[in-house]
Amino acid sequence: MTLSPTLTFNDGNQIPQLGYGVWQVEDGVAEKVVRQAFEAGYRHIDTAKIYGNEAGVGRAIASSGLSPEQLFITTKLWNADQGYESTLAAFEESMDRLGLETLDLYLIHWMTPKRDKYVDTWKALIELQKRGRIKSIGVSNFTVEGLERIIDESGVVPAIHQIELHPYFSQRELREFGTAKGILTQAWSPLGQGGELLEDATVASIAAKHSATPAQVVIAWHLAIGNVVIPKSVTESRIRENFAALEVSLDTDDIVAINALDRSAKGEGRIGADPAVADFA
Repeated sequence: MTLSPTLTFNDGNQIPQLGYGVWQVEDGVAEKVVRQAFEAGYRHIDTAKIYGNEAGVGRAIASSGLSPEQLFITTKLWNADQGYESTLAAFEESMDRLGLETLDLYLIHWMTPKRDKYVDTWKALIELQKRGRIKSIGVSNFTVEGLERIIDESGVVPAIHQIELHPYFSQRELREFGTAKGILTQAWSPLGQGGELLEDATVASIAAKHSATPAQVVIAWHLAIGNVVIPKSVTESRIRENFAALEVSLDTDDIVAINALDRSAKGEGRIGADPAVADFA
């Protein structure tokens, strides 16, 4: 069976570059689709407390027949749990739901700057890593300034930064900052939203050229530019189709054409909230 290539964190651990995300997947469905993802070849699963499906993911892990060493599991701390002691408690609750003793990757889900708890929260993640409960630690939905602050105040650089990232919103500044600091970039909503990106004429043309689907082309673009990518589907055929993007090899012209789709310079392209101002619980 084909397995995803891996990328190496700044702490020496490795992450499968292509993973399976379970955002907006109900807990009762999560067990089935995660099992299907395992059968397709995925070994990297990305969940979060706020998704409400950690228990379903845990059931899929327990019934998979795969050992913890064969899997890479990520979950995330929700905004309402930020703070040093509350982070330690929320982590244990997530681990209970997942049925795990050790977690591969734990992320702060959003910076939520108005709360101003993300530095203490980051220090709690560092402590959990020191205790051996988490192998690698990172963040999600931060700004450059937020990243600089946690690095400056803790001396510990995140292993990865998970952000909204797709061809219409390619996040060049954050990716370049991450590269300079040794932080891997992970893409959420990697295929955009609502189908517009997958119907784009440029993507469709490249897909026809490679006898691939538009989704496979976009995933292949993420892989080619060095992103960790976590596409989501609850349809078994698409779960398999997305994993088969590993077999699609884009050339330089393809990557240049997809890069040119970015709308950031026009102040457009973002689907989700702006981490600089997002402050939801």
